[in-house]
Amino acid sequence: MTLLEGLAVFVAGIAAGTINTVVGSGTLITFPTLLAVGYPPVLANISNTVGLVPGTLSGAIGYREELHGQRERLLRLGAASLLGGLAGATLLLQLPASAFNAVVPVLIGVGCVLVVTQPWISTHVRPPVQDAPAHGSATVWVLVFATGVYGGYFGAAQGVLLIAVLGLGLNETLQRINAAKNVLALIVNGVAALVFLTVAQVSWSAAGLIAAGSVIGGQLGARVGRRLPAAALRGFVALVGIAAIIDLVFVD
Repeated sequence: MTLLEGLAVFVAGIAAGTINTVVGSGTLITFPTLLAVGYPPVLANISNTVGLVPGTLSGAIGYREELHGQRERLLRLGAASLLGGLAGATLLLQLPASAFNAVVPVLIGVGCVLVVTQPWISTHVRPPVQDAPAHGSATVWVLVFATGVYGGYFGAAQGVLLIAVLGLGLNETLQRINAAKNVLALIVNGVAALVFLTVAQVSWSAAGLIAAGSVIGGQLGARVGRRLPAAALRGFVALVGIAAIIDLVFVD
């Protein structure tokens, strides 16, 4: 990797850390960047996952005020994310990429629709506050697990899907949902990274540059995201999700 290529990877890490903290899909910046500088796809995906873990932690710390009172919820849903991330990382090492690529754009599209329509659905479909489980129903747990599988496998727009699931299943503000999303994404990325470190090859130069950049981006994302009105954050989620679909479907 040349100095210029290293700088590009570092800057991509900053951008990815920022976007991941606000909504998710930072992988759509760092993964193509690694491909562009010459890394093969599987190595790029694994190194990217390892590198983004410190940035995800940085973003979660930046949202620490919004995490108050969510400990029990995160313990419950965190178990789903941990198991899902473990399963997804295992699938990445065992299955061809084509087995999952076909469904990824569909999942992201559904997530975008759910995020945008969540206020209407919450009003007309979701049960009253007093009847809704405080930490999410069994269905929410299963969907968080499924999102963890996807996140452990590839991870692009994992945040979009998590916000959609949590937004429909929890009686919470969007900012507190976003804070919970950051922690759950951290669990998924962390367990996947541990699997990769144990049994797969990692490019430490690429992972290190992404890690350094994403830590900075995580703090930037927290500063920006925590100040966005709910409508603006919801719109940004949709835009990122659409960009993710375009990238995955139309960009080679």
